[in-house]
Amino acid sequence: MSCCKQHQFVPRDEEEIKQLKNRIHRIVGQMNGIEKMIEENRYCGDVLIQVAAIEKALQSFGYILLQRHLETCVTEDIKAGDETIMEEVMELVKKLK
Repeated sequence: MSCCKQHQFVPRDEEEIKQLKNRIHRIVGQMNGIEKMIEENRYCGDVLIQVAAIEKALQSFGYILLQRHLETCVTEDIKAGDETIMEEVMELVKKLK
């Protein structure tokens, strides 16, 4: 089951979209930085530190989306009496770990 498809969907506003896209662009920049490090034959330890930073950035991005999902889509479903959304929430939390 994918997020919001079978439940309430609360659209993102333009500011939220802008913030999420900025985070994605920073992560892409970090990925490009790793690619450059590989091309420059940089020390493995330095590359691994950057890999860890990207993993943390992606996890943080996921938690931001999860929080917003809980505050909007999930809340709307619960208010509408649809508690099956909690199964989806648990699956999403498991996938983020």
